[in-house]
Amino acid sequence: MTRAFFAIVVTCFLSVLGSVSLAQETSTTDRSATGGAQTLEDIMARQQGLPIDDSFRSDAIGNPEQAAPLTDQLGSLGGLSEPEVWRAMRYNKADISGQARGPAANVLIQDSGMWWLLFRDGPLATYGSYLLGGTIALLALFFLIRGRVRIDGEKTGRTITRFKAFERFGHWLMAGSFVVLGLTGLITLFGRKIMIPYFGHDSFATMAIASKWIHNNISWAFMIGLVMVFFMWVLENIPNRLDLKWIAVGGGLFKKGVHPPAKKFNAGQKVIFWSVIVLGTSISVSGLSLLFPFELPMFAKTFVLLNSTGLPEMLGFGTLPTQLTPHAEMQFAQLWHAIISFVLMAIILAHIYIGSIGMEGAFDAMGSGEVEEQWAREHHSLWVDEVKEKQSASAQTTPAE
Repeated sequence: MTRAFFAIVVTCFLSVLGSVSLAQETSTTDRSATGGAQTLEDIMARQQGLPIDDSFRSDAIGNPEQAAPLTDQLGSLGGLSEPEVWRAMRYNKADISGQARGPAANVLIQDSGMWWLLFRDGPLATYGSYLLGGTIALLALFFLIRGRVRIDGEKTGRTITRFKAFERFGHWLMAGSFVVLGLTGLITLFGRKIMIPYFGHDSFATMAIASKWIHNNISWAFMIGLVMVFFMWVLENIPNRLDLKWIAVGGGLFKKGVHPPAKKFNAGQKVIFWSVIVLGTSISVSGLSLLFPFELPMFAKTFVLLNSTGLPEMLGFGTLPTQLTPHAEMQFAQLWHAIISFVLMAIILAHIYIGSIGMEGAFDAMGSGEVEEQWAREHHSLWVDEVKEKQSASAQTTPAE
């Protein structure tokens, strides 16, 4: 028994002594001689975001002078190994040049792009599809419950000019281009997952290239239409007290026979107008940044302004980066462009529903420009009064033939 106890004590002592010796050996290891090997402490500190002395890696980038002489180039002795070349690139110590020239040519590896790819193919695609699918489902449910909003009164057979040809042109220029932009954008985002399994890689490649070309060029039509619509209707879309009454009764959409007074544009149409102007402008700016990423970077400057407000830190995002590579600028711009586009597409789906099957007589306003007088009185009674007064005043001032 005594011998066994003594053996256990001796074994424990030797183990402790060996551990101390091993620790001392580890702490005095010349890591540069191993090609930049890391210790467990290095890895744990890096995972925790703690500062470490990684000079044993950053300095281990080889020595070209150790290469074989020019007369013996086929020998096995080289001055740089592949890991050393990549390590020199990572620490910006490599003296390299490439055939590419331009603002982004000095960035050989942009290793922060993986988060963009994961977000684009993950939350962006998932929640974007939920938003559009949910909007369509809610509109279908509303149609089943409410049905089409009909003209309650007896039709007069008389029409009133609601929108002139120039106004309708601006509207359809913007609306038509936005539909094309939305479809081509969705092909770009969802094509790999949805279209490749059905059409194959080659067919999708053709569609993707065509979608990109169409998207880039149709965007100009959307921006022109956006400017036209803003200047044509901005004064008539300024909110007023009548909008509160319209909102209080839901614009009469949920109950038959309810027709709140409104001028040329009611509160619902004003929400659509300002959504299109604000979100459409944001989409246009981010789109221009994508078209001209080296001339129109927008996020680094925006992050500087946000950091000055202290808002990012209050929301837990810390200090936003203010020095971004062109690649990072394009990644932020693409995500913002897609997120705002999803929101605007959901709003436009509701607008399309009301302007087509959702309300009787609504499409005529942008179709022929002429609307049934009874429809106009039920949905824009104050505007009809204004039109009648102008017509009466014009008739009085016009001399009889």
